[in-house]
Amino acid sequence: MAGHSKFKNIMHRKGAQDKKRSNLFSKLSREITVAAKMGAPDPDMNPRLRLAINSAKAQSMPKDNIQRAIDKASGGDEESYEEVRYEGYGPGGVALIVEALTDNRNRTATNIRTAFSKNGGNLGTEGSVAHGFERLGLIEYPAAAGDEETVLEAAMEAGAQDIESSEEGHAIWTAAEDLHQVAGDLEQRLGEPEGVKLAWKPTVTVAMDEGAAGTLLKLVDTLDDDDDVQTVWGNYEIPDDVLERLG
Repeated sequence: MAGHSKFKNIMHRKGAQDKKRSNLFSKLSREITVAAKMGAPDPDMNPRLRLAINSAKAQSMPKDNIQRAIDKASGGDEESYEEVRYEGYGPGGVALIVEALTDNRNRTATNIRTAFSKNGGNLGTEGSVAHGFERLGLIEYPAAAGDEETVLEAAMEAGAQDIESSEEGHAIWTAAEDLHQVAGDLEQRLGEPEGVKLAWKPTVTVAMDEGAAGTLLKLVDTLDDDDDVQTVWGNYEIPDDVLERLG
């Protein structure tokens, strides 16, 4: 198991998401509705819905908003969303995976392609970069959940694969099929997590210099601003001093 944190670079920065809470809530609501439509409206019987609700709670989404999103799934809503994954390369050869929920594939594809082309990237075909990632479960805890040794012990006993800790918090990685079981066991030991999700973890990361990092983050921000985009994953690693200079 690892003890050094790289996960803050794997998914788009939470700080930027926090500044766009309304947009974030909209995306979380969409995921909850789709999850409820595809399975039972009871999170105890629908693992995907439970994941979506846990993610919403981690972002302090009000209970009423969560319930409305669940109710929308059985309300005969004319909107019908489908899951789409886009893959491509950003500045510096960084591999990016963009997960989206859309009711219009043509609109979303055009927006994603434009974002890549205007920010030093190239949109590829499905499967063009996914081979460089593992599909795993990711459970996130704040630093206050415990010191690295405490969290490591709890993660090992719960059957996790890996842990990455830093001053910001703890990222616990599991096999995708073990995510719910490990998350449940950890909740008994460490309390409710900040996030529980399926994730794309890169097998190799790319170190970014300041010039390429600045352009890359503009690309990621542009993608994240799109209403249809749910999550942006990448194999980039940006040194802390570079992030500070970029603000």
